[in-house]
Amino acid sequence: MKRILAIVLAVVLVMSMVACGGPKEPKISVFWYDEADVYLSSVRTALNKELDALGVAYDNQYAAGDQPKQLDQIKTAIAGGSTLLIVNVVTSGSPDVAKEILAAAGKIPVIFFNRAIGKDGSELEILNGSYNTCFIGTDAPEAGHMQGKMVGEYVLANYEAIDINGDGIISYAMMKGDEANIEAIYRTQYGVEDANAILTAAGKPALAYFDASNPGCYQVDVNGQWSAAAAKEYMDTNFVSYNEAAGNMIELVICNNDGMAEGVIASLQEKGYNKEGAHVVPVFGVDATDNAKALIADGAMTGTVKQDADGMAAAIAQTAKAINEGKTAVDALAALSDSRFSIAGDSKAKLFVAYAPYTG
Repeated sequence: MKRILAIVLAVVLVMSMVACGGPKEPKISVFWYDEADVYLSSVRTALNKELDALGVAYDNQYAAGDQPKQLDQIKTAIAGGSTLLIVNVVTSGSPDVAKEILAAAGKIPVIFFNRAIGKDGSELEILNGSYNTCFIGTDAPEAGHMQGKMVGEYVLANYEAIDINGDGIISYAMMKGDEANIEAIYRTQYGVEDANAILTAAGKPALAYFDASNPGCYQVDVNGQWSAAAAKEYMDTNFVSYNEAAGNMIELVICNNDGMAEGVIASLQEKGYNKEGAHVVPVFGVDATDNAKALIADGAMTGTVKQDADGMAAAIAQTAKAINEGKTAVDALAALSDSRFSIAGDSKAKLFVAYAPYTG
């Protein structure tokens, strides 16, 4: 009898172990390169709502601009039972970093978003390979082209009013968010190149960078945070030598994001510009944050390019839902049907959320 009872207990134990080894409940871990990024704060708010609606467990983790820290966070999340990783990489444009993250993930699906995991096609080896991964972001050159067109058309239409020095040439400053970020690189390039194409086609001189001793023709946030504080500090310093009294005033400012545009405008307003009844130095940004929209409505800022935070969050959440239901990352992207989204031409594992110009 004792032997029979022992056998029965053993069978029950085995069955309970099998049951415990069944499919895991979905647990999503979301990794952000930094907590302070203004645009990504909007994405995070929208994404949290989307994930709450899905009813899945999730957590947000912040790397404070430290890639090794983010990798450690990812490994800890995996050890803690995460079944899906959503990653905003710290080191943008590096396929080696993406490969390191995927190696740690193993069979766990990974959604990379917003910050590119390669440049000039170097990410295709990853996205078109055997990894269960995808990238959800934006077409990096698109914002630069859109901003450049906006700048060029505005300057052409308001040339004499902008040319406060009266020398027939528009002097500009450029605020670059991050030296290595692919979005920043293209925005810096095309925001000026496309504007110049419009101006020169109309017989006007190309824009002239205000500081002839700066061969890069931009000022970069050395901390890679695209911050208002960095932009304001640059503009405050610029004003010491470049101002209306000296006859070499900065007449136009192009910024890689709205946060830096806010900093520029704060500096301008302290000097008496960009206020009601005062001369407005045109300032352009990217993101269409709520603060930027308010500045545009007040006449303190001229224009921006909408980077759709809600659309980004919706694409990520819908992809995560499909992956949790058993689809591969590629099949999850293919199942999305929204006019804001498009699959890239070079990879079925890359989805773009559309930009749009915004001037109020």
